[in-house]
Amino acid sequence: MKIRIDNIEIEIAKDQTILSAARKAGIEIPTLCHSDGLEPYSSCMVCMVKDNRKNSFIPSCSALAQDGMDIDASGDEVISIRKKAVSLLLSEHRAECEAQCRIVCPKGYNIPLMNRLLIAGRHEDAAELIRSEMNGGELNCITCKGFCENACRRKKIDTPVSIRNTRIFISRNLNVADKDKISPFYSDTDARKRFTSRIGVMTDNEQKEWLKECGEEINRNREISDYAAASSEAESCMRCDCRASADCKLRDLAEKFEIKDPKGKFVNAPIAKKINHKTGLIFENAKCIKCGLCVMVSGDSNEEPSLCFINRGFISIISEPLTEEFVDIPGSVAEKCIEICPTGALGQFKSIV
Repeated sequence: MKIRIDNIEIEIAKDQTILSAARKAGIEIPTLCHSDGLEPYSSCMVCMVKDNRKNSFIPSCSALAQDGMDIDASGDEVISIRKKAVSLLLSEHRAECEAQCRIVCPKGYNIPLMNRLLIAGRHEDAAELIRSEMNGGELNCITCKGFCENACRRKKIDTPVSIRNTRIFISRNLNVADKDKISPFYSDTDARKRFTSRIGVMTDNEQKEWLKECGEEINRNREISDYAAASSEAESCMRCDCRASADCKLRDLAEKFEIKDPKGKFVNAPIAKKINHKTGLIFENAKCIKCGLCVMVSGDSNEEPSLCFINRGFISIISEPLTEEFVDIPGSVAEKCIEICPTGALGQFKSIV
C-alpha cells in the first residue's frame, strides 16, 4: 500500500498503523500511552493526526493505514490538538517536578539528589556532585541566606532539613580521587527553567503521605560535623521532587509545546503514596496520567497480581486488584511497571535517581 504523510509518499505493508508508517519515513509523532509490542490503548491523544480526505482527526498509534491515505502529521491544527491533549492531562496532574528547595536556590543546586546519595551512604558521590556544581569556584551556600531551608516542606512539621550546613561541611571536606573527571550526575542548574507543575499546599493528610519516605527513627542534626550526621539529617528529607524530573515524557512535551501548568485543576488528585517494601515499588496517584501502560505490560495473571484500573470515568485510578494488597505485587511485575511508566507515578523506593 501507499500513503502520504506530510506530503511524503510511503510504501507500507498491510495492517501497519499510521504511527509506524510515519516512523518509517522519519516523521516524529509524540506518544505517551503507546509502547511497541503492546496493544494500542489510545488514551492520551497526543499522537493525533489529520486525515485530509475525510477531514477528521484520528489517533495514529491505533488507526491502521489505508491505501491512498493523505495524512497531516505536523500542521497547525494537529499541533493545536496535541497541545490541548497535553493541557488536559496537566489539568489533573498534581505533581511537582522539582523540589521547592531547588527551585528557590539561586544556583539551582540539586539538593534532593545530594540527600539521596547521603541516605544511600554514597558519600564520595555526594561530594563529587557538590564539587561539580561548584565548577571550580566557591560554594554559594557559604554566603547565601538559606532560601532552600526557608522553602523546605519539613519546616511545616518540625524543623527544615539542615541543607546549608550539610553542603558547607561536604564542600570543606572534598576528597575526590580524580579532580578532573566529569561528574556522572544530573546537576542541570537550568532545571528550574523547564516546565514545573505548581507547588501545592499540603493538607494534614498529605503531610503524612510525604513522611512515608522518611526514616521512621531519625536523629536530627542541625550542625553537621561528619558524614554520619549528614546522612542521618538527609533521612528527614520528604522527597518533594519527582523521580522522573529528568526523564518524564509529559514534562518533555509540555516544554516542547511551551505549555504552562493550568491554574485550574478540575480533579487535583491528592498526594497519596503506596509503598511495597518487599520490592521497592512506589506508586504516587497524583502523578499518574492513566495511560494504562503498566496495566498492559504486566498482563492479567492469578499467579502474579498486577496493577489494574479501578472505579470508572474521571475517578478511575491505577491500583492493585480489589482482592489483593499492594505488597502482593511481585518484583517481576514491579520492574516492568517502573520501566514503562512515562511519568514519575511509578518508581523505585529510595532510588538514587
